Amino acid sequence: MTKTSNITIIGAGLMGHGIAHVLAAAGHPVKVFDRSAEALESLPGRLAKLCDLLRVDPAINDRITAHGNLAEAATGADFVIEAAAENLEIKQFIVAELEAVVEPSSIIASNTSALPITKIAARASNPERIVGTHFWNPPHLVKLVEVVQAEKTSLKTIKWTLALLFGAGHRAVHVRKDIPGFIGNRLQHALKREAIALVANGICDAETVDDVVKHGFGKRLAVLGPLEQSDLVGLPLTKAIHETLMPDLDRTDTVHPYLEQRIADGHIGMASGEGFRTWTEDEANGLRERLNNFLVAQANTNATHKKED
Repeated sequence: MTKTSNITIIGAGLMGHGIAHVLAAAGHPVKVFDRSAEALESLPGRLAKLCDLLRVDPAINDRITAHGNLAEAATGADFVIEAAAENLEIKQFIVAELEAVVEPSSIIASNTSALPITKIAARASNPERIVGTHFWNPPHLVKLVEVVQAEKTSLKTIKWTLALLFGAGHRAVHVRKDIPGFIGNRLQHALKREAIALVANGICDAETVDDVVKHGFGKRLAVLGPLEQSDLVGLPLTKAIHETLMPDLDRTDTVHPYLEQRIADGHIGMASGEGFRTWTEDEANGLRERLNNFLVAQANTNATHKKED
């Protein structure tokens, strides 16, 4: 896709402003709508910080405009992404609002982490043009987006969306069946289920779980996916390990009782000073800074390689 498209983002929050930057950086004019005047007022400053962070031309932000009126923001859009709260009723309401103002040819995308797109499109008059676009946080640094095909999403919608996002520099992957959590969050939370069970059963503490992931197999995940690793060592070895391991893995089919108890006790994470692990304010801020610095370095490295190619 070489031509520019008119893009509208619904929601000026953490995900919305990052997605707006990604698409504006690819040359597209972007309108951002939010019902919060405060969110819209702070948008230029937050976008400026992104340009500083990524060391890119701040003129990118000239392509982004803020709007408090939905019809003004969405009329004439080729592609609309709602980046509202992770709530099914809210997302269904936004889809209905959008269908009343956008063109019949406009694509409506939902940035949801786990909600099935088929449910979000359940009340839509034209579900063929509704698609999932699960960007990862923060979208301006993590270059993956899952493009989710709902039950009635047309192949034309999928192809157009994939082309747009590939053209914006993202690794857009096609999720062919609409299931809760799609691909990435199913993998991530399958790992979390086992991690929580290990701690709950007294096998180790939370720090040890994190150390094993970060300093063990996590070291190679950026260059070696789980199925690549199986092909590398051979499927017979994978099978042999599964014969021993699979019967013993956690099978909790709801929220783990240990997680429920931590929340009930007020241990909700860094915000309360304790979740699975305990945190001082300095430790929490240090982790956020290390994560941000790592993602920025990766993004800048990838951008340099792209220019050289």
